[in-house]
Amino acid sequence: MTRKQKRLTIIGGGVSFIVAAVLLVMFAFSQSVAYFYVPGDLAKANLAPGTRIRLGGLVETGSVKRGEGATITFSVTDTLGNVPVSYTGILPDLFREGQGVVAEGSFKDGNRLFVADTVLAKHDETYMPKDVADRLKAQGVSLGGKENIQ
Repeated sequence: MTRKQKRLTIIGGGVSFIVAAVLLVMFAFSQSVAYFYVPGDLAKANLAPGTRIRLGGLVETGSVKRGEGATITFSVTDTLGNVPVSYTGILPDLFREGQGVVAEGSFKDGNRLFVADTVLAKHDETYMPKDVADRLKAQGVSLGGKENIQ
């Protein structure tokens, strides 16, 4: 094997290693992606059961119900639609009705009930996640004078 062939073999091996690493990283990211939806968008979305999404909106007033153990059900709304959510675990301290929330999870087996494994709530009286605020504003929902949205 000549010197030129050895050099090309080493360069080819390095390029193949880098391509394999990039493909593995891309595959890993595609498995962890969770798209963001508001309840009004879900009517148009064609989601397969078990698809992980983030559901954002406002916790509907009067919808929070405590079940057995640590199971809580509530509805997330954007005033155009609402989605019932079931969550088992401890809710954030700042979780309450009428406030912004983002729940991450999936719909199980074509059921309309969204099963969340993560619930995020606002951190102070003027904060709402930017995605939620933008979608709600685009749909003409008044945010109650919360112009300081970050």
